[in-house]
Amino acid sequence: VQLVESGGGLVQAGGSLRVSCAASGGSFSEYGMGWFRQAPGKEREFVATISSTGAQSYVADSVKGRFTISRDNAKSTVYLQMNSLEPSDTAVYYCAANRQGYGILRRFYDYWGQGTQVTVSS
Repeated sequence: VQLVESGGGLVQAGGSLRVSCAASGGSFSEYGMGWFRQAPGKEREFVATISSTGAQSYVADSVKGRFTISRDNAKSTVYLQMNSLEPSDTAVYYCAANRQGYGILRRFYDYWGQGTQVTVSS
């Protein structure tokens, strides 16, 4: 499975951005998907995850109420809608695919994209 993120960029604090992750080369509808992010000098951290059907999802406490994960299996794409962005959201955002389901732990994800940079200015 190949994953390609897009939609990152520079946005002012309080603004919104939607990042996308297009999958190819596998059965997208069978994978749980996740979004993670990594800021300079920090560990990669969990942001959001969604089940293969999209019926279940979960977001980290740090982004709850601001970020929403969704997917379109017909388009083999997962999205992360980010609202009320803060400078602390600045990071490279990665999507990942999990053959076993969905979850918050990095080690259970089998495939990763190359990441897309999101920068929030104050």
